[in-house]
Amino acid sequence: MSVAARKPQHEFNKLHKRLRREVGRAIEDYNMIGDGERVMVCLSGGADSHTLLDILLDLQRSAPVHFELTAVNLDQKQPGFPEHVLPDYLDSRAIPYHILEQDTYSVVKRVIPEGKTMCGLCSRLRRGSLYSFAAEQGFTRIALGHHADDMLETLFLNMFYGGKVKTMPPKLQSDDGRNVVIRPLAYCREHDIKAYAEAREFPIIPCTLCGSQENLQRQVVKQMLNDWQRQYPGRIETLLTSLQNVVPSHMLDRELFDFAGLGVDADDEGARWLEPRRQSQAEGVQ
Repeated sequence: MSVAARKPQHEFNKLHKRLRREVGRAIEDYNMIGDGERVMVCLSGGADSHTLLDILLDLQRSAPVHFELTAVNLDQKQPGFPEHVLPDYLDSRAIPYHILEQDTYSVVKRVIPEGKTMCGLCSRLRRGSLYSFAAEQGFTRIALGHHADDMLETLFLNMFYGGKVKTMPPKLQSDDGRNVVIRPLAYCREHDIKAYAEAREFPIIPCTLCGSQENLQRQVVKQMLNDWQRQYPGRIETLLTSLQNVVPSHMLDRELFDFAGLGVDADDEGARWLEPRRQSQAEGVQ
């Protein structure tokens, strides 16, 4: 093999090793998968979920614990959706899978006015179907393909439009307590995932709902982050590190940290410092 031919393989091996290491580190850091877990991997047909499934299958062969993997795809009945692609691919690799069918496409198109963002309703409907199926089938973990870039974008979307410092957690228990959601790609960068999916030649299926909409706020935030990274290399990595180093006492959330109780004696009412000002204001009015 020539040097030129060996270089692409060498680069792919480095990429594969990096993704494998980062997924393994996330699983260990957040105790995502334990012995005997039954993991439902949500496979949309995009690069992220394909990469997630592929890396988990790789780790399964050498993991210190035993766990099961099952790919689950939700067929949302989008016009032109190639129904045979994922079953053919999964059959070719002998991967256990389920295909769920639910016409969420028609619901979203009927409810959301033309030109409005469909992501919110679409994701809620999709999540409800997948979560219910996971609980019915006894899966103990639901693995989603969100990566580090998704988490940063969500952080800024919540800050800019929701007034909250909040993002996608690497591990989450659903509100009803029936499901535990994990995001093993939490430490992985989007550009690595895309490069890996291209090299592995996964059968990518584009989304014709939210994935086809232009000028979404998420795309605006993504562009902002990309511009920052180009202007200040390493900024994305620093932002990602900051999500793991939150200092509650240096924020402004009174529910998260007891600012009112700092330096206050047990018998102090905590508001006496206001009395002189109120008294002077009252005297001024007189």
